[in-house]
Amino acid sequence: MKLRLNVNGEIRSADVRPAELLLDVLRENLGLTGVKPGCRHGDCGACTVTVDGLPMKSCLMLAVEAADKTVETIEGLQDSPVQRAFVEKFAFQCGYCTPGFIMNSHALAHLHPKADKATVREWLQSNICRCTSYEEIQEAVEAVLSSGQPTSRMMN
Repeated sequence: MKLRLNVNGEIRSADVRPAELLLDVLRENLGLTGVKPGCRHGDCGACTVTVDGLPMKSCLMLAVEAADKTVETIEGLQDSPVQRAFVEKFAFQCGYCTPGFIMNSHALAHLHPKADKATVREWLQSNICRCTSYEEIQEAVEAVLSSGQPTSRMMN
């Protein structure tokens, strides 16, 4: 079937099977490889995107469920405050999980711009990093929250 998706502010079309995951359509049909396959069970968060501004693990969502919704991937952020904070705070090592963490943090900063440390910790629990401590990741998120900067052009 032909599916039209609003991804990163652009209407894109893809031929999909009704049972295809959003993760696979984004990567294989649309070439958005910043969305990472990890566990494929919703546990690791490497595949996190935003759907209508909410973080969503794209391995748990059918592509057809994203029709008529706004999907944002790491490619849509383009040097956002969250990305810059991750670099400045050294909040990554191998980088495989980083796009998922950034997308989750991006949604947190938009939805809860005055989030306290406990809220940040709670949100970060939905993603797993096996290489680094979460301290730098939390510092990056807190730096964005304290800056008061808009999180991206798409969500504001």
